[in-house]
Amino acid sequence: MIREIVKKGDPVLNKHCHPVTKFDRKLHILLDDMRETLIHSGGVGLAAPQVGILRRVVVVMNEEEHIHELVNPVIVSTSGEQTDLEGCLSLPGRYGVVTRPMVVRVRAQDRNGNWFEVEDQGLTARCFCHELDHLDGHLFDELCDGTYTLEELDAMEQEQQGTEEQG
Repeated sequence: MIREIVKKGDPVLNKHCHPVTKFDRKLHILLDDMRETLIHSGGVGLAAPQVGILRRVVVVMNEEEHIHELVNPVIVSTSGEQTDLEGCLSLPGRYGVVTRPMVVRVRAQDRNGNWFEVEDQGLTARCFCHELDHLDGHLFDELCDGTYTLEELDAMEQEQQGTEEQG
C-alpha cells in the first residue's frame, strides 16, 4: 500500500523515533508499504516518520536499485567527504547543498531481527545519513545555508556562469 508522505511542518518529523522491539507481521507490512511508497515517489530513501510512524526503520535504494531495509540502524563508521545538492520527499521541490561522508557503514537489523552491516559510498552513503537523521527528528535543511527550487538553482548557476565569462 502506498502511504502518504508527511510534509515539513508536521510535528512527527521533529520527534525521536523508538527502537523496533517486535519483528512481526506489522513490521513486515510497514517495510513492504515503505518500499512501495519509495518506488512510487521516485525517491532514493524513506524513513518511517515520513509516513507518520515513530519507529527506527528506513528503506534506502542504492545505485543498482536494490532496496536496503534497515531496522534500528546505526552508523558504525564513515570516511571521506562529499558536498552536493540534497532534497527530501518531505520538502518537495526544495534543495540545498549539504556535506556528508563519502563512505558510510551501517549496522542494522533485517525484518526478522537478524543483525547485519552494509557499506556504500556516494549517493547511497548520503542517503544513509539523510534517512538516519530523520529517525532523530532532523531534516536536511538544518545542515545547509538555505533551500532553493530547481528554478532558483538554475538562475544562480546561469548568473555564476555569466560572472565567470565576464571575469
